[in-house]
Amino acid sequence: MGARRAIILVLDGVGIGEAPDAAAYGDVGSDTLGNTARAVGGLALPALARAGLGRIAPLLGVTPEPSPTGAWGSMAPRSAGKDSTTGHWEIAGVHLAKPFPTYPKGFPAELVAEFARRTGRPVIGNVVGSGTAILDRFAEEHQRTGAWILYTSADSVWQVAAHEEVVPLAELYAACDIARELLVAPHDVSRVIARPFVGTTGAWKRTANRRDVSIAPPEETLLDALQAAGIPRHGVGKVDDLFARRGLEGGHTRDNAEGIQRILEWQKGGPNGLLFCNLVDFDQLFGHRNDVPGFYQALREFDAALPTLIAALREDDLLFITADHGNDPTTPSTDHARECVPLLVHGPAVRPVDLGRRETFSDLGASVAEWLGVAFRGRGTSFLPQLIR
Repeated sequence: MGARRAIILVLDGVGIGEAPDAAAYGDVGSDTLGNTARAVGGLALPALARAGLGRIAPLLGVTPEPSPTGAWGSMAPRSAGKDSTTGHWEIAGVHLAKPFPTYPKGFPAELVAEFARRTGRPVIGNVVGSGTAILDRFAEEHQRTGAWILYTSADSVWQVAAHEEVVPLAELYAACDIARELLVAPHDVSRVIARPFVGTTGAWKRTANRRDVSIAPPEETLLDALQAAGIPRHGVGKVDDLFARRGLEGGHTRDNAEGIQRILEWQKGGPNGLLFCNLVDFDQLFGHRNDVPGFYQALREFDAALPTLIAALREDDLLFITADHGNDPTTPSTDHARECVPLLVHGPAVRPVDLGRRETFSDLGASVAEWLGVAFRGRGTSFLPQLIR
């Protein structure tokens, strides 16, 4: 087992059709990949097609490959909720019985007042909105007053925006740590997000210095089990934040391109163990902004990089490509969507088999655990016996 490695690569928001319980979330008809394909007149994704994408579900432009280069399937969500934290935790073996709280009317006044008192700055905003619209609305007042811009979204997030020339990054990060301490049940928000920005009126721009401070998982995760066994774990993107930096060393990235480069670097020189990655541009830049062309371009860029990622796999490597939820850019909503997610697996030891519809994302984490030689299965069932030659 000592030489074995596994890569879990999460394409953030890239769902592949509504989940069985989509109606309960108001997401009937959501189909991130399928609807995007129809909106652009067909997907040209040759590497993903060869990998088996067209065998998972009908996608306009993606011909089902008769002899895929890897295994394929899909996974349905079992945890309550449809955010990144919930999805990544489920992959790692944890199921949530209820979704994290959301605040469509803003946060309670007493929480906001205590945050202002403990951070030493007043608060403006406390509304629901998208990041760019929030800056257009509040950034000038923030520059005049130095007040925090507090806002949320349809997700369970407490977001704090501040101009980097008004508030030092260290102070913004410290304020988010204070918010994390304040946000306990029943206000146990999934993530506190630092949203630094720069620019001037009419040309505000969020920077790559975002930081997520997640609530800690309530149960043992795949990462905890690997850590206990002395197996190395490394993160790319926001994954370490989603696990409250428990059991994972991480490296944040500016964009998908940097994330892919970090994966390749790990493949060439990394140790045995797990690389857990998130490519966030699909969700953050395009899904939440209903930007269909941008979403498709991000897919094409990933598709162009995929052959290099596959070629860099060692004899005892497994590459799992999946998602954490949907974020259909074609629907009126800018929220995440309750969708099933794709499952593509590559590696020299992989048989090109249909893994079917898995009943939970946790089957992926269970399979990684078995591959790396630990007993942990979480809430999942390993499909490794089907997968390996």
